[in-house]
Amino acid sequence: MAASFQQVGEQFCQQYYQIFDTNRAGLAPLYGEQSMLTFEGEQFQGAAAITQKLASLPFQKVRHQIVKCDCHPNPSENGVIIFVTGNLMVDDNQNPLKFAQVFYLKNGPTGSYFCQNDLFRLNIG
Repeated sequence: MAASFQQVGEQFCQQYYQIFDTNRAGLAPLYGEQSMLTFEGEQFQGAAAITQKLASLPFQKVRHQIVKCDCHPNPSENGVIIFVTGNLMVDDNQNPLKFAQVFYLKNGPTGSYFCQNDLFRLNIG
């Protein structure tokens, strides 16, 4: 791999959460047409459906704070598996929500990575 899997994973997370926190509709280019999102148990497939779901979430302001970002390579597809834990600050609520998210980045035909799989859960309880 040209860039280390850890570097690829961390850079993806920085880009993803920066876009999510400022313009959720802008996440579409990070997904492909076969990409899948499981968000709190609901599944969505394709960049348009995923972006529509994320853009429709019922809050105005959001800020992700990454606590841990663990990455593994997938040598058979030159992909990267990312496991993120963190805090989510929503609207003006001072109490952060805990979340966990898993991404699988696949190397696309142009050599750039895109998110093939995205699994998100709030850690409540």
